[in-house]
Amino acid sequence: MAENYGNDDKSALQAKTDAQKIAFAPIMFQAAKALRDFGILSFLRKNKDGKTTEEIAQEAKISNYGATVLLEAGLSLEMIMLKDGKYFLTKTGYFIIADKLTRVNMDFTHDVNYKGFYHLQEAIKKGKPTGLHKEFGNWATVYEALAEMPEKFRESWFGFDHYYSDDSFPQVMPVVFQNNPKKIMDVGGNTGKFALKCAEYNKDVQVTILDLPGQLNDANKNIKEKGFENRIQGHPINLLDFSKPYPKGYDVIWMSQFLDCFSEEEVVNLISNAHDAMDEHTELFIMETLWDKQRFEASTYSLHATSLYFTCIANGNSRMYHFENMKRLTEEAGLRVVEVFEDIGVSHTIMRCKK
Repeated sequence: MAENYGNDDKSALQAKTDAQKIAFAPIMFQAAKALRDFGILSFLRKNKDGKTTEEIAQEAKISNYGATVLLEAGLSLEMIMLKDGKYFLTKTGYFIIADKLTRVNMDFTHDVNYKGFYHLQEAIKKGKPTGLHKEFGNWATVYEALAEMPEKFRESWFGFDHYYSDDSFPQVMPVVFQNNPKKIMDVGGNTGKFALKCAEYNKDVQVTILDLPGQLNDANKNIKEKGFENRIQGHPINLLDFSKPYPKGYDVIWMSQFLDCFSEEEVVNLISNAHDAMDEHTELFIMETLWDKQRFEASTYSLHATSLYFTCIANGNSRMYHFENMKRLTEEAGLRVVEVFEDIGVSHTIMRCKK
């Protein structure tokens, strides 16, 4: 693992300015979201010649006072510019409303994380998802709670989860099918999206999804809608009961955005169970958003924030991993990484592993 990351060459003045941005970040986040949700940013996008406070307030159906405090916050957020008494949209403001990645991340932050993060320090001390417990209910993990969560929570959670995986599918399929597998096991298959993509990509492949019964119920609905009941089946299992073996006889075992949901010890146990189900021909594919494999600073920043979601909301003990850590855990489970595919989809890396 690399010993060096980042630098400290900014001036003291810039460092102090950045420190204030951190100090007020939760407040300014809500201002940014209000500018988006009240339609103010969209209104300025449509009116490139600028608009006054009064015109913006009328369009947003809020008071002049409300428009004023939000617009002034928007100036410091660099989402808005003020020239000759009129407000204009900046490039940053444009991305807040027009960029799907930014919208998904903001909704996930607000609907899933915001209230719970008041309890982050307690979650760190206990190693438990205290934000989940204090704000949503005493579930062991967020995955068990999903079916009972408020609709906005579920919508934003699945929007976040699917955004990062869905865009990768066109690149994933040729990798998974490079050795023409006949049977694929999807471990932690969630709503069945990967299994369905496999069935659509190859007319002969058989796919088995391993997951909790509740998740399989959602997957089965989607499978029936697509008419793939004859080629995709569910295998109910509590994957954290490591005494329960995985079925054998598969050419490919697939784990996508799955292992980051578990602690290092659990990751080793999960891969060990895959190892025990493999023969000398079986391949295990692990697809993860590894923070050191990102092309852009924004991606690494987002992944470090997502690690804290796991700490406070999801389960209390997992994170977005560094490549060398994931490789080490795979080797501890008795497998070797034989090939690495980078820059898959938004931010993924695929590790192809064998016995």
